[in-house]
Amino acid sequence: QVQLVESGGGLVQPGGSMRLSCAASGFTLDYYAIGWFHRTPGPGREGVSCRNSAGSTFYADTVRGRFTISRDNAKNAVYLQMNGLKPEDTAVYQCARFRSCSDWPYDPDYEGQGTQVTVSS
Repeated sequence: QVQLVESGGGLVQPGGSMRLSCAASGFTLDYYAIGWFHRTPGPGREGVSCRNSAGSTFYADTVRGRFTISRDNAKNAVYLQMNGLKPEDTAVYQCARFRSCSDWPYDPDYEGQGTQVTVSS
């Protein structure tokens, strides 16, 4: 059974850092892309970052230079290191599995429930 479980969210002050984890089970990360996104009002979603199976990484313009996506094959997990957090980064962050990052963020085949990140003083 394919599952993706996010963790690591919480409350952080502006300028702070946080690391989100996406634990995958039921499949091997070697063959899929994993992307992070958050929901926008209505049915929309906004991509944050994606890492494909070959190791290429992609970032939204709003987070490039502040966020880093990485993968730990031994733990079958993907991480999102977020530095220099801003109040506008506040959102529920979800991770999802994609066939490739070309499908990110709109066409995942599995996604997690999300973890809340709140950036506030």
